Amino acid sequence: MLITFPKGFFWGTSTAAAQVETAFDHPWRGVRASDGHIFERTTDHEKRRMEDAEFIVRLGSIYRCSVDWGRLQRGPFAKFDKEVVEEYCSFFERLRKGGAGLMFVLHHFAHPNWFEQQGGWTKEDNIPHFLDFVRQCVKHFGEYVRYWNTFNEPNVYAMNAFWLGHFPPFKKRQYFTANRVLDNMGKAHLIARTMIREKLDAPVGISLNTARFEGLNILGRPVAAFARWWFMERAARPFKKCDYWGLSYYAYVPFDPFPLDAIHRRPEMEQRNIPHDKMWGYDPQGLGQVLRFFHQKYGKPIIVTENGICTDDAPQRIKAIKDYLHVCHAAMQEDVPLLGYIHWSTWDNFEWHLGPTYRFGLVRVDFETMERAMTEAGLFYEQVVRDNAVEV
Repeated sequence: MLITFPKGFFWGTSTAAAQVETAFDHPWRGVRASDGHIFERTTDHEKRRMEDAEFIVRLGSIYRCSVDWGRLQRGPFAKFDKEVVEEYCSFFERLRKGGAGLMFVLHHFAHPNWFEQQGGWTKEDNIPHFLDFVRQCVKHFGEYVRYWNTFNEPNVYAMNAFWLGHFPPFKKRQYFTANRVLDNMGKAHLIARTMIREKLDAPVGISLNTARFEGLNILGRPVAAFARWWFMERAARPFKKCDYWGLSYYAYVPFDPFPLDAIHRRPEMEQRNIPHDKMWGYDPQGLGQVLRFFHQKYGKPIIVTENGICTDDAPQRIKAIKDYLHVCHAAMQEDVPLLGYIHWSTWDNFEWHLGPTYRFGLVRVDFETMERAMTEAGLFYEQVVRDNAVEV
Protein backbone atom coordinates (compact mmCIF):
# COMPACT_ATOMS: atom_id res chain seq x y z
CA MET A 1 0.00 0.00 0.00
CA LEU A 2 1.33 3.42 -0.98
CA ILE A 3 0.71 6.17 1.57
CA THR A 4 1.22 9.77 0.49
CA PHE A 5 1.94 12.69 2.76
CA PRO A 6 0.34 16.11 2.25
CA LYS A 7 1.95 18.91 0.28
CA GLY A 8 4.15 20.96 2.57
CA PHE A 9 5.05 18.04 4.85
CA PHE A 10 8.82 18.18 5.32
CA TRP A 11 11.54 15.57 5.73
CA GLY A 12 14.99 15.69 7.21
CA THR A 13 17.71 14.09 9.28
CA SER A 14 19.50 15.02 12.46
CA THR A 15 22.85 14.94 14.25
CA ALA A 16 24.34 16.61 17.35
CA ALA A 17 27.60 18.56 17.25
CA ALA A 18 29.20 16.74 20.19
CA GLN A 19 28.50 13.36 18.59
CA VAL A 20 29.99 14.18 15.19
CA GLU A 21 32.71 16.78 15.83
CA THR A 22 36.01 16.18 17.60
CA ALA A 23 35.59 16.97 21.31
CA PHE A 24 36.89 20.43 22.16
CA ASP A 25 36.09 21.75 25.64
CA HIS A 26 33.01 20.08 27.06
CA PRO A 27 32.42 17.56 29.87
CA TRP A 28 32.06 14.59 27.52
CA ARG A 29 35.66 14.87 26.36
CA GLY A 30 37.69 11.91 27.60
CA VAL A 31 34.69 9.88 28.79
CA ARG A 32 35.11 6.13 28.23
CA ALA A 33 31.97 4.71 26.65
CA SER A 34 30.62 1.30 27.57
CA ASP A 35 31.93 -0.18 24.30
CA GLY A 36 35.45 0.93 25.24
CA HIS A 37 35.82 3.92 22.92
CA ILE A 38 36.99 7.26 24.30
CA PHE A 39 34.84 10.32 23.65
CA GLU A 40 37.41 12.38 21.74
CA ARG A 41 37.51 11.94 17.97
CA THR A 42 33.98 11.15 16.87
CA THR A 43 33.36 11.33 13.09
CA ASP A 44 35.64 14.18 11.90
CA HIS A 45 32.61 16.19 10.78
CA GLU A 46 34.49 19.48 11.23
CA LYS A 47 36.99 18.19 8.64
CA ARG A 48 34.37 16.76 6.26
CA ARG A 49 31.56 19.30 6.33
CA MET A 50 31.21 19.70 2.57
CA GLU A 51 31.24 15.94 2.03
CA ASP A 52 28.62 15.50 4.73
CA ALA A 53 26.54 18.30 3.21
CA GLU A 54 26.19 16.21 0.03
CA PHE A 55 24.47 13.47 2.03
CA ILE A 56 22.35 15.89 4.06
CA VAL A 57 20.75 17.61 1.08
CA ARG A 58 19.83 14.24 -0.42
CA LEU A 59 17.91 13.31 2.72
CA GLY A 60 15.47 16.17 3.15
CA SER A 61 14.86 19.90 3.27
CA ILE A 62 15.57 20.27 7.00
CA TYR A 63 18.82 19.43 8.76
CA ARG A 64 18.49 19.35 12.53
CA CYS A 65 21.80 20.07 14.20
CA SER A 66 23.62 21.90 16.97
CA VAL A 67 26.92 23.75 17.23
CA ASP A 68 29.81 23.37 19.67
CA TRP A 69 29.08 26.05 22.30
CA GLY A 70 32.48 25.62 23.96
CA ARG A 71 34.39 25.97 20.70
CA LEU A 72 32.42 29.07 19.70
CA GLN A 73 32.52 30.80 23.08
CA ARG A 74 35.69 30.26 25.09
CA GLY A 75 34.46 31.93 28.30
CA PRO A 76 31.43 33.57 29.94
CA PHE A 77 29.99 36.37 27.79
CA ALA A 78 32.93 36.13 25.37
CA LYS A 79 32.41 37.00 21.72
CA PHE A 80 32.17 34.02 19.40
CA ASP A 81 35.40 32.91 17.77
CA LYS A 82 35.36 34.44 14.28
CA GLU A 83 37.02 31.49 12.53
CA VAL A 84 34.58 29.00 14.02
CA VAL A 85 31.63 31.22 13.07
CA GLU A 86 32.91 31.39 9.49
CA GLU A 87 33.37 27.61 9.42
CA TYR A 88 29.76 27.01 10.47
CA CYS A 89 28.39 29.70 8.16
CA SER A 90 30.20 28.24 5.14
CA PHE A 91 28.65 24.87 5.94
CA PHE A 92 25.17 26.30 6.48
CA GLU A 93 25.44 28.28 3.25
CA ARG A 94 26.30 25.09 1.37
CA LEU A 95 23.20 23.44 2.81
CA ARG A 96 21.06 26.43 1.85
CA LYS A 97 22.30 26.30 -1.72
CA GLY A 98 21.41 22.61 -1.74
CA GLY A 99 17.87 23.36 -0.59
CA ALA A 100 18.19 22.48 3.10
CA GLY A 101 17.41 24.84 5.96
CA LEU A 102 18.19 24.27 9.61
CA MET A 103 16.37 23.18 12.69
CA PHE A 104 18.90 24.69 15.08
CA VAL A 105 19.30 23.01 18.48
CA LEU A 106 20.80 25.36 21.06
CA HIS A 107 21.56 22.75 23.74
CA HIS A 108 22.04 19.09 22.86
CA PHE A 109 23.44 17.44 26.02
CA ALA A 110 26.77 19.31 25.83
CA HIS A 111 27.95 22.72 27.04
CA PRO A 112 31.34 24.30 27.80
CA ASN A 113 33.43 23.14 30.73
CA TRP A 114 33.42 26.70 32.07
CA PHE A 115 29.60 26.50 32.25
CA GLU A 116 29.71 23.11 33.95
CA GLN A 117 32.32 24.30 36.47
CA GLN A 118 29.93 27.05 37.59
CA GLY A 119 27.23 24.48 38.33
CA GLY A 120 25.69 24.15 34.90
CA TRP A 121 21.93 23.77 34.84
CA THR A 122 21.68 23.14 38.58
CA LYS A 123 21.96 26.91 39.18
CA GLU A 124 19.46 29.48 37.99
CA ASP A 125 22.21 32.11 38.11
CA ASN A 126 23.81 30.46 35.05
CA ILE A 127 20.84 31.12 32.76
CA PRO A 128 22.24 34.48 31.54
CA HIS A 129 25.29 32.66 30.17
CA PHE A 130 23.05 30.50 28.01
CA LEU A 131 21.00 33.50 26.91
CA ASP A 132 24.15 35.27 25.75
CA PHE A 133 24.99 32.18 23.70
CA VAL A 134 21.46 32.28 22.25
CA ARG A 135 21.81 35.96 21.37
CA GLN A 136 25.02 35.38 19.45
CA CYS A 137 23.62 32.31 17.67
CA VAL A 138 20.66 34.39 16.49
CA LYS A 139 23.03 37.09 15.29
CA HIS A 140 25.43 34.84 13.39
CA PHE A 141 23.26 31.90 12.26
CA GLY A 142 19.66 33.11 12.35
CA GLU A 143 19.39 33.64 8.59
CA TYR A 144 19.81 29.90 8.00
CA VAL A 145 17.29 28.70 10.59
CA ARG A 146 13.72 27.67 9.81
CA TYR A 147 12.95 26.12 13.20
CA TRP A 148 14.57 26.51 16.63
CA ASN A 149 14.93 23.86 19.33
CA THR A 150 16.01 25.57 22.53
CA PHE A 151 16.70 22.22 24.19
CA ASN A 152 17.08 18.66 23.01
CA GLU A 153 15.41 16.13 25.29
CA PRO A 154 15.78 17.94 28.64
CA ASN A 155 14.10 14.93 30.26
CA VAL A 156 16.84 12.59 29.00
CA TYR A 157 19.54 15.03 30.09
CA ALA A 158 18.15 15.52 33.61
CA MET A 159 17.46 11.80 34.10
CA ASN A 160 20.86 10.60 32.89
CA ALA A 161 22.95 13.35 34.48
CA PHE A 162 21.29 13.42 37.90
CA TRP A 163 19.41 10.16 38.39
CA LEU A 164 21.01 7.31 36.41
CA GLY A 165 24.53 8.78 36.35
CA HIS A 166 25.24 8.03 32.67
CA PHE A 167 25.86 11.65 31.56
CA PRO A 168 28.19 14.29 33.00
CA PRO A 169 28.30 15.24 35.85
CA PHE A 170 27.46 11.55 36.55
CA LYS A 171 25.27 12.09 39.62
CA LYS A 172 22.93 9.37 40.85
CA ARG A 173 19.54 9.35 42.55
CA GLN A 174 19.30 13.13 42.85
CA TYR A 175 15.60 13.41 42.05
CA PHE A 176 15.10 16.95 43.33
CA THR A 177 18.21 18.17 41.50
CA ALA A 178 16.90 16.64 38.26
CA ASN A 179 13.64 18.54 38.71
CA ARG A 180 15.50 21.78 39.46
CA VAL A 181 17.52 21.30 36.28
CA LEU A 182 14.32 20.86 34.26
CA ASP A 183 12.85 24.01 35.77
CA ASN A 184 15.99 26.05 35.10
CA MET A 185 16.04 24.85 31.50
CA GLY A 186 12.37 25.78 31.27
CA LYS A 187 13.05 29.31 32.50
CA ALA A 188 15.87 29.63 29.98
CA HIS A 189 13.57 28.33 27.23
CA LEU A 190 10.89 30.93 27.95
CA ILE A 191 13.32 33.85 27.79
CA ALA A 192 15.16 32.45 24.76
CA ARG A 193 11.88 31.99 22.91
CA THR A 194 11.01 35.64 23.46
CA MET A 195 14.50 36.73 22.40
CA ILE A 196 14.39 34.73 19.18
CA ARG A 197 10.88 35.79 18.22
CA GLU A 198 11.77 39.47 18.72
CA LYS A 199 14.46 39.11 16.05
CA LEU A 200 13.25 36.39 13.70
CA ASP A 201 10.05 35.01 12.26
CA ALA A 202 10.81 31.36 13.03
CA PRO A 203 8.94 28.90 15.28
CA VAL A 204 10.57 28.01 18.61
CA GLY A 205 10.08 24.71 20.41
CA ILE A 206 12.02 21.95 22.10
CA SER A 207 12.52 18.28 21.43
CA LEU A 208 11.11 16.08 24.18
CA ASN A 209 12.01 12.42 24.32
CA THR A 210 9.02 10.10 24.59
CA ALA A 211 8.51 6.37 24.99
CA ARG A 212 5.90 3.75 25.65
CA PHE A 213 6.14 2.58 29.27
CA GLU A 214 4.34 -0.59 30.43
CA GLY A 215 4.28 -2.54 33.69
CA LEU A 216 4.46 -6.27 33.09
CA ASN A 217 3.27 -7.28 36.56
CA ILE A 218 1.86 -5.88 39.78
CA LEU A 219 5.28 -4.58 40.79
CA GLY A 220 6.04 -3.07 37.40
CA ARG A 221 2.79 -1.17 36.86
CA PRO A 222 3.29 1.62 39.43
CA VAL A 223 6.92 2.09 38.37
CA ALA A 224 5.89 2.37 34.72
CA ALA A 225 3.12 4.82 35.64
CA PHE A 226 5.57 7.04 37.52
CA ALA A 227 8.12 6.87 34.69
CA ARG A 228 5.45 7.79 32.16
CA TRP A 229 4.25 10.75 34.27
CA TRP A 230 7.71 12.14 35.04
CA PHE A 231 9.18 11.63 31.57
CA MET A 232 6.31 12.96 29.47
CA GLU A 233 4.23 15.20 31.76
CA ARG A 234 6.38 16.51 34.60
CA ALA A 235 9.32 17.07 32.24
CA ALA A 236 7.14 18.77 29.62
CA ARG A 237 5.55 21.23 32.04
CA PRO A 238 8.29 23.92 32.05
CA PHE A 239 8.31 24.02 28.21
CA LYS A 240 4.60 24.17 27.43
CA LYS A 241 4.88 27.73 26.09
CA CYS A 242 6.22 26.80 22.68
CA ASP A 243 5.26 27.21 19.04
CA TYR A 244 5.36 23.48 18.35
CA TRP A 245 6.22 20.27 20.15
CA GLY A 246 9.24 18.47 18.84
CA LEU A 247 8.94 14.83 19.87
CA SER A 248 11.51 12.07 19.62
CA TYR A 249 10.54 8.43 19.97
CA TYR A 250 12.61 5.26 19.99
CA ALA A 251 11.62 2.96 22.80
CA TYR A 252 9.13 0.57 24.31
CA VAL A 253 10.17 0.21 27.96
CA PRO A 254 8.57 -2.59 30.00
CA PHE A 255 9.06 -2.84 33.80
CA ASP A 256 9.05 -5.89 36.05
CA PRO A 257 9.58 -3.66 38.27
CA PHE A 258 13.01 -2.83 36.79
CA PRO A 259 13.23 -1.58 33.21
CA LEU A 260 13.97 -4.12 30.50
CA ASP A 261 16.19 -3.03 27.65
CA ALA A 262 18.40 -4.78 25.12
CA ILE A 263 21.59 -3.24 26.50
CA HIS A 264 21.43 -4.83 29.94
CA ARG A 265 18.67 -7.47 29.82
CA ARG A 266 18.53 -8.72 26.25
CA PRO A 267 18.14 -12.47 27.09
CA GLU A 268 15.14 -11.70 29.29
CA MET A 269 13.52 -9.62 26.53
CA GLU A 270 13.97 -12.49 24.11
CA GLN A 271 12.57 -14.97 26.62
CA ARG A 272 9.46 -12.77 26.80
CA ASN A 273 9.34 -12.44 22.96
CA ILE A 274 9.67 -8.64 23.12
CA PRO A 275 10.85 -7.25 19.76
CA HIS A 276 13.89 -5.00 20.11
CA ASP A 277 16.83 -3.34 18.40
CA LYS A 278 20.31 -3.16 20.01
CA MET A 279 19.07 -0.81 22.73
CA TRP A 280 15.33 -0.87 23.41
CA GLY A 281 12.05 -2.64 22.95
CA TYR A 282 10.47 -1.95 19.57
CA ASP A 283 6.86 -0.78 19.29
CA PRO A 284 6.07 1.76 16.55
CA GLN A 285 2.45 2.00 17.71
CA GLY A 286 3.78 3.73 20.81
CA LEU A 287 4.70 6.70 18.64
CA GLY A 288 1.09 6.97 17.54
CA GLN A 289 -0.04 7.00 21.18
CA VAL A 290 2.45 9.77 21.95
CA LEU A 291 1.38 11.89 18.97
CA ARG A 292 -2.28 11.64 19.97
CA PHE A 293 -1.52 12.35 23.63
CA PHE A 294 0.41 15.56 22.92
CA HIS A 295 -2.18 16.71 20.39
CA GLN A 296 -5.03 16.19 22.84
CA LYS A 297 -3.19 17.72 25.80
CA TYR A 298 -1.62 20.78 24.16
CA GLY A 299 -3.29 21.27 20.77
CA LYS A 300 -0.13 22.54 19.11
CA PRO A 301 1.67 21.57 15.90
CA ILE A 302 4.00 18.60 16.25
CA ILE A 303 7.25 17.64 14.54
CA VAL A 304 8.92 14.25 14.91
CA THR A 305 12.38 15.64 15.66
CA GLU A 306 14.10 12.27 16.18
CA ASN A 307 13.12 8.75 15.30
CA GLY A 308 15.17 5.75 14.30
CA ILE A 309 16.49 2.37 15.29
CA CYS A 310 19.84 1.15 16.63
CA THR A 311 20.97 -1.59 14.28
CA ASP A 312 23.76 -2.65 11.94
CA ASP A 313 21.19 -4.14 9.56
CA ALA A 314 19.92 -1.93 6.71
CA PRO A 315 16.79 -4.04 5.94
CA GLN A 316 15.79 -3.80 9.61
CA ARG A 317 16.18 -0.02 9.44
CA ILE A 318 14.09 0.14 6.27
CA LYS A 319 11.32 -1.86 7.92
CA ALA A 320 11.40 0.48 10.91
CA ILE A 321 11.10 3.56 8.69
CA LYS A 322 8.08 1.99 6.99
CA ASP A 323 6.49 1.04 10.30
CA TYR A 324 6.98 4.46 11.86
CA LEU A 325 5.81 6.41 8.82
CA HIS A 326 2.70 4.25 8.62
CA VAL A 327 1.95 5.20 12.24
CA CYS A 328 2.62 8.89 11.55
CA HIS A 329 0.31 8.86 8.54
CA ALA A 330 -2.47 7.16 10.52
CA ALA A 331 -2.23 9.82 13.25
CA MET A 332 -2.47 12.56 10.63
CA GLN A 333 -5.65 10.95 9.32
CA GLU A 334 -7.04 11.56 12.81
CA ASP A 335 -6.19 15.27 12.51
CA VAL A 336 -2.94 15.21 14.49
CA PRO A 337 -1.14 18.31 13.11
CA LEU A 338 2.17 16.66 12.23
CA LEU A 339 4.32 19.06 10.20
CA GLY A 340 7.37 16.93 9.41
CA TYR A 341 9.53 13.93 10.14
CA ILE A 342 13.25 14.06 10.97
CA HIS A 343 15.17 10.80 11.05
CA TRP A 344 17.95 10.06 13.52
CA SER A 345 20.62 10.02 12.34
CA THR A 346 22.15 11.29 9.11
CA TRP A 347 25.32 9.27 9.62
CA ASP A 348 26.64 6.99 12.37
CA ASN A 349 27.96 8.94 15.34
CA PHE A 350 29.28 8.55 18.87
CA GLU A 351 26.28 7.33 20.86
CA TRP A 352 27.05 9.23 24.10
CA HIS A 353 27.95 6.89 27.00
CA LEU A 354 27.49 3.78 24.84
CA GLY A 355 29.95 4.55 22.02
CA PRO A 356 30.11 4.47 18.22
CA THR A 357 29.32 0.77 17.84
CA TYR A 358 25.68 1.69 18.52
CA ARG A 359 24.70 2.77 15.00
CA PHE A 360 21.72 4.82 13.84
CA GLY A 361 23.01 6.27 10.57
CA LEU A 362 21.49 6.28 7.13
CA VAL A 363 25.09 6.83 6.08
CA ARG A 364 27.60 4.33 7.47
CA VAL A 365 30.90 5.52 8.95
CA ASP A 366 34.05 3.42 9.09
CA PHE A 367 35.41 4.58 12.45
CA GLU A 368 38.95 3.59 11.54
CA THR A 369 39.17 5.67 8.34
CA MET A 370 36.12 7.93 8.86
CA GLU A 371 35.02 7.14 5.31
CA ARG A 372 31.30 7.51 4.65
CA ALA A 373 29.04 5.39 2.47
CA MET A 374 25.31 5.69 1.81
CA THR A 375 23.49 2.59 3.02
CA GLU A 376 20.57 0.77 1.45
CA ALA A 377 18.39 2.37 4.13
CA GLY A 378 19.71 5.80 3.17
CA LEU A 379 18.82 5.22 -0.46
CA PHE A 380 15.37 4.07 0.62
CA TYR A 381 14.81 7.18 2.76
CA GLU A 382 16.08 9.39 -0.08
CA GLN A 383 13.36 7.93 -2.29
CA VAL A 384 10.72 8.54 0.40
CA VAL A 385 11.82 12.18 0.59
CA ARG A 386 11.71 12.53 -3.20
CA ASP A 387 8.26 10.92 -3.51
CA ASN A 388 6.73 12.37 -0.32
CA ALA A 389 5.30 8.87 -0.01
CA VAL A 390 6.20 5.38 1.15
CA GLU A 391 5.11 1.86 0.25
CA VAL A 392 4.14 0.00 3.43
